[in-house]
Amino acid sequence: MKIATFNVNNVNRRLANLLEWLEEARPDVVCLQELKATDRDFPAEAIDKAGYGAVWKGQKTWNGVAILARDADPVLTRDRLPGDAEDQQSRYIEAAVRGVLIASIYAPNGNPQPGPKFDYKLAWLERMHKHATSLRKTGAPVVLAGDFNVAPTDLDIYPTKSWDDDALVHPQSRAAFRKLVGRSWIDALRRFHPDERIYTFWHYKRQRWKRDAGLRLDHLLVSRNLEGRLAGAGVDRDVRGREGASDHAPAWVELR
Repeated sequence: MKIATFNVNNVNRRLANLLEWLEEARPDVVCLQELKATDRDFPAEAIDKAGYGAVWKGQKTWNGVAILARDADPVLTRDRLPGDAEDQQSRYIEAAVRGVLIASIYAPNGNPQPGPKFDYKLAWLERMHKHATSLRKTGAPVVLAGDFNVAPTDLDIYPTKSWDDDALVHPQSRAAFRKLVGRSWIDALRRFHPDERIYTFWHYKRQRWKRDAGLRLDHLLVSRNLEGRLAGAGVDRDVRGREGASDHAPAWVELR
């Protein structure tokens, strides 16, 4: 069972890229972020023709998340993160697929910091931690997949000082991510690539893709009861170099 996460950065604009990758990689489950489309504008028909059932939570211009399942219909369990009834941003969706509970996550960027956007990011990550704990306590096998907008360590960003004031690498952001992972979740990419500079995001500016000046912002956190089923994890980084590509590449974990 191959579970992938892909910040597609506008699902309609990148639809051809998405469909090409789906045909090549044939993941069983895909968590999408940054749909940048309303529920009505989500390309459900094209995705269905590609062989994928889908659930989604859209939003005009910004945000938006979805879960796709090959030859299956995801069973929606939640389409918003609990803990703040006033939060209307479409950043979380959760569904059951083939006996695994899967969440597609798009955490706030948090810039500029300090300020209200950074405060919202930290509060959102704390809500995510509390909800992840409640999911773990159910005993269900769970995969939390998405763009967490945190580069957890210096190994997760190319050697530079230019991002030091950015919310993506801020000590409080990193501390919130460490708290979320704790001892209860397995960072799948790091399990299989513990010492490698592995990236999932390359900004469009300053030729960062050509320079391999990337960050690892997209993560797959696997519950401990799936540890024995872990078979591999990686990044389809070549997708980032294609015409009209998203600034992220798909990351994935494979379960036996």
